[in-house]
Amino acid sequence: MLMWLLPLFVSIVSLVMGYDEADLVFVGDAMQHQAQLDAARCGKGYDYSQYFEALEPVVSVADYAVVNLETPVGEGRHSGYPCFYAPTEYLDALADTGFDLFLTANNHTLDRGPSGLRSTIGQLDRRGLDHIGTYSCDSARAAALPLIKNINGFSIGFLNYTYGTNGISPRDGVAVDYIDRRLIKTDVEAARAAGAEMICVCIHWGDEYKLLPNTAQKHLADYLEALGVDMIIGGHPHVIQPMELRPNRYRPEKNVLLVYSLGNFISNMKTADTRGGAMAHVKLFRGEDRVPTVKSASYRLLFTIPGTSPSDNFRVMTADSVKDSRWRPRAEEFSRRARDIFDRHNIGVPELKNPSEQ
Repeated sequence: MLMWLLPLFVSIVSLVMGYDEADLVFVGDAMQHQAQLDAARCGKGYDYSQYFEALEPVVSVADYAVVNLETPVGEGRHSGYPCFYAPTEYLDALADTGFDLFLTANNHTLDRGPSGLRSTIGQLDRRGLDHIGTYSCDSARAAALPLIKNINGFSIGFLNYTYGTNGISPRDGVAVDYIDRRLIKTDVEAARAAGAEMICVCIHWGDEYKLLPNTAQKHLADYLEALGVDMIIGGHPHVIQPMELRPNRYRPEKNVLLVYSLGNFISNMKTADTRGGAMAHVKLFRGEDRVPTVKSASYRLLFTIPGTSPSDNFRVMTADSVKDSRWRPRAEEFSRRARDIFDRHNIGVPELKNPSEQ
């Protein structure tokens, strides 16, 4: 068969057989520490051209890709921990890599107060990027939600919540979506009423640096499962935590994907478990019964190589692809520890070592 006929053939088969498929990608915390700012500094601007080169072929081919933007973004004086504020070039690099949805409800979203929150939203809007979790005011939240995306025929409602904002309270009218069971229930019901046939809740929760979920995470995950949420994607601990794909205990005709934590996407954290994270690959499927569900999920391990200048900048890549002798042992240590957790605790979510295995 001629290669140019293949997409047409797939479309015809899908129509005849009555099924749809979509591929989603999720990554963890996209951070911007001071060392990252220093390395990216180039004249009066910043150069992030090396950051995501290795992953762009993977992210860009997904039907929809989601990242947690764990820093406000805008113009002016930029800073790393403890009050993050990243340049707009960082946002451009993430968008150019292929990320479609930017999560902004996390504990650093108010690091620069309401002006930083509004700046981030403004920069995302100028680039036409989907975002969810924070809003310039209550009326903006009402207009933005429910966020429902049609992805290859799947109508998916996305929601995003955080446990807190480092003790900084919203002021000047800005809105942050905090974890609140009544609010979540209302939002899920509103998304369904607006036509969402699947629900994805991205949630900032858990204990930092703990490789296993705490009791509160488990109880909230059970609550979300009972609401019929299809995908529960977690972040915040800065380390990976287990993943599960299994029939929903309350609605067994559908699966639920539970990812407690994807860890760091890119950062300057330096302990063995914080130097990397996981990328979750999720395949949605609708068969002849027309019921949409999460058909399968897998993960690949990521590792960050630090840099010192724009010509030798920070880079994130799959952990197994790290060849640099300075960082290969650390990548292997990170991978060994992460796989130990996943091998012992994952349910139905294997490692994806080769794209052809997806």
